[in-house]
This record gives sequence, structure tokens and C-alpha cells, in this order.
Amino acid sequence: MRTISCLVAILACLALFIAPAAAMTSESLDITITNDGNADIHFTYRLKWIEYISVYLRLVDPAQELKKALESNFHKPVTVTGVDSGSVHLSVDSFASVTERDGKTTVQTPGLSFAEGGGILRTYWFAPLISADLSPSVTTIRFPDGSVATFIDALEIPPQVRSW
Repeated sequence: MRTISCLVAILACLALFIAPAAAMTSESLDITITNDGNADIHFTYRLKWIEYISVYLRLVDPAQELKKALESNFHKPVTVTGVDSGSVHLSVDSFASVTERDGKTTVQTPGLSFAEGGGILRTYWFAPLISADLSPSVTTIRFPDGSVATFIDALEIPPQVRSW
């Protein structure tokens, strides 16, 4: 078994040096805001074989990297609630601010920038070997009143405000 693991690691390293640039593609980001401002986040992505090998060998953990990036940017606790080979499910406490005034509830989400993810990616030793499309094909923000904001291939998502 140890020989097989060593062989897989050697093949992965060789592949990194001889393969053309691989790509990670962000497919969708779905953010559901609760009445108290917490967020349920579901992020789906597609990996090429080099990235799958990196994840398999535990060189990279997409869920933990996303968790770190969100906590760093929003200064809020993030919990990873599920992970599989093509998606990460997270929850973020107090993601959106919620105010009530004169019987009216207002929810405001923070702005999002996927450009910062490129900086994080460049910190890895294998960064020159891969390319990443970090802006999701579709970003959806769902509000407690049922309204939805949708963005297509957006690198930046401005803060969203909804009142009811």
C-alpha cells in the first residue's frame, strides 16, 4: 500500500511539471440569508485532474481555504457543514446586517470580491501551473422575504439591500 501511495505522489509531481495549465472553474454560489442575518452558502466548482490530485493528496483543501478567506474578509465565524468533490457548504453567522425600524425590516449583505481569491491562490507553490476562474458563473443571493438577486459571471458583487 505504501508503494502505491509513493507512486501516486511521484506521478502527481511529474504531472504538475509536464502538464499544460489546468483550471478550476467556479460554477455557482448560492447564498441564503436567514431572518437573523446568518447565511447558508453553497459553492459549486469544477476541478481538472491536477486539482483533483492536489485535493486527494491533501495539498489543498478547498473548504478550508474558502473558510479562511471568508473569515479573513468578513471577520465572522464560518462553519464548514459539508464538502464533496465539487462543492462546499458553509454557514456564516451574522453575514448580513438586519435592522428593524417602524415595523420595517431591512437586510444588507456585504459586498463580495472574487478578485481577492487570486491573491490567495498565488501563495501556493503550484500556482504557476494552474489557472482559476474564481467568479462563479451564477451568484444568487436569497433574502428572507423571498426576493432574489442574481449575478452572471460577476467578479464583484455590490452590497445588497432589501426592505419589507
